[in-house]
Amino acid sequence: MARNPRDRDRNRDREERDSEFKDKLVHINRVAKVVKGGKRFGFAALVVVGDQKGRVGFGHGKAREVPEAIRKATEAARRSLVRVPLREGRTLHHDSQGRHGAGKVVLRSAPPGTGIIAGGPTRAVFEMLGVHDVVAKSLGSTNPYNMVRATFDALKHQENPRGVAARRGKKVSEIVARRRDGSASDAEAAGDAA
Repeated sequence: MARNPRDRDRNRDREERDSEFKDKLVHINRVAKVVKGGKRFGFAALVVVGDQKGRVGFGHGKAREVPEAIRKATEAARRSLVRVPLREGRTLHHDSQGRHGAGKVVLRSAPPGTGIIAGGPTRAVFEMLGVHDVVAKSLGSTNPYNMVRATFDALKHQENPRGVAARRGKKVSEIVARRRDGSASDAEAAGDAA
């Protein structure tokens, strides 16, 4: 049976799209089910996928074999991609906090040359996202699932200055200039209040 040329093109497009993404295995968990003949082992994998240009996602998969669990997790991660605005393609626009369950994460933007200062699961998210300079602190739970979800919660709150300026009816330069100054003077604050 001859294959449809359309299917071949579709498969080639999918392979090209998949090749731009990189994946990182964050955690693998082995669980045992006790049955009459002994123990049956299963595996759960947590994977982070990203294009290192501002898109990242995570997923988890469960199976009897490790490779199958990783494949399922990678597919789930590709389906859950989110876009995060980056400043100069290297760091976050502003500090943010995220939480999931007992896991809390604090993310801070950093000057050039700082590198990724973050613990295991959070570091994997930043590497796949394409961030080069960031400082992160995990508080509370050390469960990798909760840490990754808390990091994504914090990244969800990231906004770029263009969107904020449009919403507030100001120019981007006003918002960015204020960030560089540290804080607005009392006269400017009074002018904004009026």
